[in-house]
Amino acid sequence: MTQKSTIAVIGLGNIGTVVASNLVKGSRSVIVADRTIEKANALAQKLGTLVQPATIADAINKADIIVFAVWFNTIKELLHTYATELQGKIIVDPSNPIAPDENGGFKKIIGKDESAGEILQALLPAHAILVKALGTLGAASLENAAFQQPDKAVLFYAADDTSVKASIEEVIQDSGFDALYVGGINQSIRIEVFGELHEFGALGKTVTLNEAQKIAVPA
Repeated sequence: MTQKSTIAVIGLGNIGTVVASNLVKGSRSVIVADRTIEKANALAQKLGTLVQPATIADAINKADIIVFAVWFNTIKELLHTYATELQGKIIVDPSNPIAPDENGGFKKIIGKDESAGEILQALLPAHAILVKALGTLGAASLENAAFQQPDKAVLFYAADDTSVKASIEEVIQDSGFDALYVGGINQSIRIEVFGELHEFGALGKTVTLNEAQKIAVPA
């Protein structure tokens, strides 16, 4: 049996906490980190022995796959701060480039036709691989739709380097979802907030793999 990749979830807000919790439900070990080790320790104590708390630097060093479950602008900072440590790593970006608007909703903080995925791709450390994943559902659906029966809900993902597909699909499946590849990073806008395949975009809901395959043709 092939050994599974080591995963680190960095950022333990709503999305990061749910991603780590879902992985534990799927019997997958995970390293967790936040700005303070106390927050990582607290989550590890809550979720049990499959969770290892660490500092951000240690988490990056120990993991093969790093999920940056933080705001889009914070990911840009982390790519710069940990450029050396991130070389050769698989970096998962679930971010959405949004901020609160004046009407109680959200607005994009980048150009209408720009995507967080493409912007972050241009900032990658040497030999790192970016995957847009784990961000096509809001935190509530990411928690409530995980491991649903009889048919799993789908999480879409995008990546230029197709050599990582098996590892990423394994992570998504261990999180309680079916995975569906939509194409390269230039397809990121489709799976970010307001995009055609996002819960808070044209799709508007969770879908099963059978439903998703009818609408999400890889580009």
